[in-house]
Amino acid sequence: IATYKACDLVRELKKAGAEVRVAMTPSAEKFVSALTFQSLSDQAVLTDYFDPRQEAQFGHLDLARWADIYLVAPATADLVARIRAGMANDAVATSLLAFKGPVLLAPAMNTAMYLNPITLENLAWLVKDRRFSVVGPEDGLLACGDIGPGRLAEVCSIVEAAEALGSAGPLAGKSVLVTAGPTREFIDPVRFISNPSSGKMGIAMASVARSLGAEVTLILGPVEKTVDENIEVFLVTTAAQMAEAVLSRIENVDFFISAAAVGDYRPKVVHPQKMKKQAGVLKIEFEITQDILAEVSSQVFSRGKPPLLVGFAAETENVIDNAKKKLQLKHLDFIVSNDVSESGAGFGSDSNRVTVIGRDGRRVELSGSKRSVAAQIWEQLTH
Repeated sequence: IATYKACDLVRELKKAGAEVRVAMTPSAEKFVSALTFQSLSDQAVLTDYFDPRQEAQFGHLDLARWADIYLVAPATADLVARIRAGMANDAVATSLLAFKGPVLLAPAMNTAMYLNPITLENLAWLVKDRRFSVVGPEDGLLACGDIGPGRLAEVCSIVEAAEALGSAGPLAGKSVLVTAGPTREFIDPVRFISNPSSGKMGIAMASVARSLGAEVTLILGPVEKTVDENIEVFLVTTAAQMAEAVLSRIENVDFFISAAAVGDYRPKVVHPQKMKKQAGVLKIEFEITQDILAEVSSQVFSRGKPPLLVGFAAETENVIDNAKKKLQLKHLDFIVSNDVSESGAGFGSDSNRVTVIGRDGRRVELSGSKRSVAAQIWEQLTH
């Protein structure tokens, strides 16, 4: 399936103004013919560096010298392992080994293969080299029926990541701090209060920022979704931990994106042992947690050039009015509001419908996949 999507990828790269040449492994040819990619790219396709005709047109070394960016899509578990090992046993691996520029890997494989420690170690090892970056994989239903990370990133996401590598990008030289996911406030060692946030929207905001050239730090609550290898991630659990992580890193940030669903209350007393079930009504006294966004706003207010502050408001009623109040009370530049009670726009969904409200009075409604919505939000923030 990912190999078929690579056909659309070539088409979209061409639409974006790129000149595209294709190299294929023997395995890829079992799914899509070289003629298909030749038609889409308007260029000869390299499949066999032992073929005199192909080498005469442009060989593996010429391809490596010609390219500005080497995009590997799909980057299978086998190919990632061979790239790390420095192997040169087909047209792709050989031309890539001779390539000196930036390499963008778009992994696609079965969930178990992706989560295998060997594959994760191979990817982590490669991205230690600044020439290598990774986009995806996405979470979701795979062709084999498994559910989890391993699906090829959306074509638009791969194109965005390639564009960021090929140019400075609108966020080049900027630092972005993002919070995502829920927080948990424990009642005792085995019970806590939380919310259904999956972190998908905040992670998408971080991922798109990275593809636009920013240095991104993500403060992430307890979620299951994987994060791009090129994003610095700090894992937290409670609101207090998230507040500490944010306030200790806000000093030199250009953008602060507060997308986390931070719990507003926590138990006043955390029992050291599991509470036993008892008859009658259980009463738990709660206290208010730190308002991270308000504290950030207060801390940076006196700075000559404070970061652009963006809040998210998950509402179930009076959505726009409540968002506007939050925008004013916390002195934000933008707020992104959505009705989480709507189907296809709430917690855990892969899609979203939001309204972006700016302090300058602008109001824009956006919808689509969370990755697409994140890209549209960043377009508003950078224009």
